Amino acid sequence: MIYSRIEGSGRHLPEKILTNHDLEKLVDTSDEWIKTRTGVERRHIASKDQATSDLGIEAAKKAIIDANISKEDIDLIVLGTTTPDYVFPNTATLIQEGLGIHGCPAFSLEAACSGFVYALSTADKFVRSGSSKCALVIGAEVMTKLIDWEDRSTCVLFGDGAGALILKPSEEQGIIDCKLGADGKYKDLLWYPAGVSKNFDKLGGNLTNLEMSGNDVFKVAVKTLGNVAEDTLNQNNINKDELDWLVPHQANLRIIQATAKRLELPMNKVILTVHDHGNTSSASIPMAFDVGVKDGRIQRGQLILMEAFGGGFTWGSVLMRY
Repeated sequence: MIYSRIEGSGRHLPEKILTNHDLEKLVDTSDEWIKTRTGVERRHIASKDQATSDLGIEAAKKAIIDANISKEDIDLIVLGTTTPDYVFPNTATLIQEGLGIHGCPAFSLEAACSGFVYALSTADKFVRSGSSKCALVIGAEVMTKLIDWEDRSTCVLFGDGAGALILKPSEEQGIIDCKLGADGKYKDLLWYPAGVSKNFDKLGGNLTNLEMSGNDVFKVAVKTLGNVAEDTLNQNNINKDELDWLVPHQANLRIIQATAKRLELPMNKVILTVHDHGNTSSASIPMAFDVGVKDGRIQRGQLILMEAFGGGFTWGSVLMRY
C-alpha cells in the first residue's frame, strides 16, 4: 500500500508585529481581555504591497529546503486560501511562477479556515493514486486586509502568515485518513459579505468587512471539531490515548482547550501557536506543525491529528503518522 508522507515543512510570517498593547491604542480593549478571551498576544501584519502569494512563496522555499528536494521535483501545487491575490489567475499559479516551477498542475481551494485540510486531503489523493510523486501543499492568508480595525470583536483575532508541506509517496504509514465536511446553513455566522458575483460594488476598501457571530461560532465549532475528531479515531480503531499530538487550527485558545478536553488530551499534547500570530485561517495548521517539528516535539513515527473549522461552515481532520 502506498501512503503520502510529509517530507518537509516551512512557514513564513510578515515582519510587522501588532501586539495587544498596540491594539489598546486603536480600539476599546486590553491585553488582559484579549488574552483571556482568545489566547492571542500578537499578530503579524502583511505590508500594503505584500500579497498571499508572497507569503506562500517564502514558506514553500523553506519546505523545499527542509525536504532536501529540488523545485524541479515538484509535480503538484495545491493551495488553501480565502484571501487570493486576484480573482484570476489562481494564487497557486502565482506561487508556482515565483518559485520558478513550470508545467505542473497548480490550483487553489477556498474553504476558509479549513482550506489547508482540504488542500492536504486533495494532495493526499493525488499521491496515493500515483498521479503525483512530490506535492507542495500550502496554506497562506492575509486576513488582516479583510478586517475592520474599529471592530474589537474581530480585529483582535486575525493575523497573516503561510505554511507549507512537501508530500511524497512512501510504503511507510503516513496520512492514514482524511475527513471533510461542510454545512452552508451557517454561512451568515462567519463571512465576508461581498464578492465577484454578489455585492461586487462593496468589495474591497472600507465598504465591507469580515463579520462574525462569535458565540454562535464557538458553540458550533466546539461540537463539530469534537465530533469529527472522535469519528476519525473511531473509524480507524485508534484510542484517544494513542495520539501523540493534536495540531488544531489556531483560531481561539478556548476552542482548542474545549476540543482537547472532549478528546481527553492534556494541553501538553497540543501544539499551540495562536498566541504568536492569532487566527491565520488556512495558514495556521501547517505553521503550527512546522513549529512542533522544528522545536523537536513532533518526532518521526508519532501519531498526529490535525483538525480545522472555518466559515461556510467547513471542517475537516487529517490523521497521520509523521
